[in-house]
Amino acid sequence: MADHNPIVSTVGLTKIFRDFWGRPKAKAVNDVDFNVYPGEVVGLLGPNGCGKSTTVKMLLGLLYPTAGTLSVMGRSPRAVETKREIGYLPEESYLYKYLTAIETLDFFGALFGLSAQERKLRSEQLLDMVGLGHARRRRVGEFSKGMTRRIGLAQAMINDPALLILDEPTSGLDPLGCKEVKDLIMHLKKRGKTVIITSHMLSDVEDVCDRVMIMYGGKIRATGTLNELLTITEASRIITPVLSPEVTNRVIQILRDNFGEEEDFKIDHPRKSLENFFLEVIETARHDSVETAGVLGGGHIADYLSEELPQSALLQELAQNGQKPEPTIVEPAKTVEEGIEEENIKLEQLTEEVKVQEPKDDSVDKILAGAEKLKAANEKLEDLLSGR
Repeated sequence: MADHNPIVSTVGLTKIFRDFWGRPKAKAVNDVDFNVYPGEVVGLLGPNGCGKSTTVKMLLGLLYPTAGTLSVMGRSPRAVETKREIGYLPEESYLYKYLTAIETLDFFGALFGLSAQERKLRSEQLLDMVGLGHARRRRVGEFSKGMTRRIGLAQAMINDPALLILDEPTSGLDPLGCKEVKDLIMHLKKRGKTVIITSHMLSDVEDVCDRVMIMYGGKIRATGTLNELLTITEASRIITPVLSPEVTNRVIQILRDNFGEEEDFKIDHPRKSLENFFLEVIETARHDSVETAGVLGGGHIADYLSEELPQSALLQELAQNGQKPEPTIVEPAKTVEEGIEEENIKLEQLTEEVKVQEPKDDSVDKILAGAEKLKAANEKLEDLLSGR
């Protein structure tokens, strides 16, 4: 690839975000050098806030570098000629929800100056390609997230770009959609297209990328082909057809005797997964106390979520004594009429009790007289409440 001119070339690329007073607030991209060559599928990886999106926005001409040089297809990324050759799928597809799928692609085709006939032809083919041919007349606002990603992928290719930048292309897609996107990327590679992918789905990246760049703290911490990065050269692996136990024992014995016959064996080096290598690179950068404006590692539960619920002194005392607290029964509130009726019943019971007792003095007459007065007062109150 060194014989070809790079599609993307950066030297000392730096982007510093400043506050209202012009003071440096965050160095999102810090002195980055890399090249992307024609026909490559390159994965730009890293945790949230590592500088991936900022780098992509500078490649698209949406942000201007603070320092360094950047060229896309030998020109400034802000040149109109450059933008005509780029297709971009953002992480979130912001589309006009009242346009149908076919109208959406026709709109983006018109932005690139395609003729009406060419727009119609490409739109129909792209919708069939992404599996939305049956929904060409449906409004985009009615689409699910997976369908929105598919129409977003179609709009990114309406201009048949030389450079395709895909931000989380498989986000929200079902397994079938993920496979179709990966097959499409491999097809574009065969056509000589250049693809840059940013994704957190490392298994998808591992399936399609020729080379990856892992960023952390605004710098590229590791770069190379997947074989270079993932191959474990300290060990060897032999791949054979299924062997019987007897043959397996013989092979082991032969290997122990350092037998050099290799014709029936395929010997290579085992590989670690891209996900494990990615985590190792990030953990090494964190161990080296590399500063980053992005997210930091978590791993612990918030204190307020791990605290035990406080117990009252009574509950603690009962728990120590092995007793259970008596349940509190809350009676429903009584109406005024129910209260008056209850008082009348109590007065009648009190009157009867007094009558059956042996009178000792005139206090009994006083009690009865007081009871009669209280009963009369209750009757008046009841009449007032009933509106009589």
